[in-house]
Amino acid sequence: MNSRTDITSNADIRLLIERFYGKARPDPVIGHFFTGLDRDHHIPLITSFWDMVLFGTKGYTGDPMTAHVQLHRHMPMRPEHFQHWVRLFSSTVDELFEGPKAGEAKQRATTIAAVMAHRVIGK
Repeated sequence: MNSRTDITSNADIRLLIERFYGKARPDPVIGHFFTGLDRDHHIPLITSFWDMVLFGTKGYTGDPMTAHVQLHRHMPMRPEHFQHWVRLFSSTVDELFEGPKAGEAKQRATTIAAVMAHRVIGK
């Protein structure tokens, strides 16, 4: 019996983001990028970002590209970091959700990571 439902609300997105960051911080491949992160500030910001991406809500005011470019200057990123991020994010979606929005979240994550990698590291 499958108890997973689709992503339908901000609360669902928040759960996804909290679960993802719970996995990302100790991750041996990308965890070092998240060690100094202020979770109390970052989780609501990223939740707002994904709410905008998936549901078109207004309110997100961040600049993820600039943030990642600045992070890259201090902690160089490689293509495999972005690929690993997508795998971890997608597996977290799959653990929690199933449906059209869940699929869209995974596809958007793949696209966002590719654009980010190209702009941040040129690959």
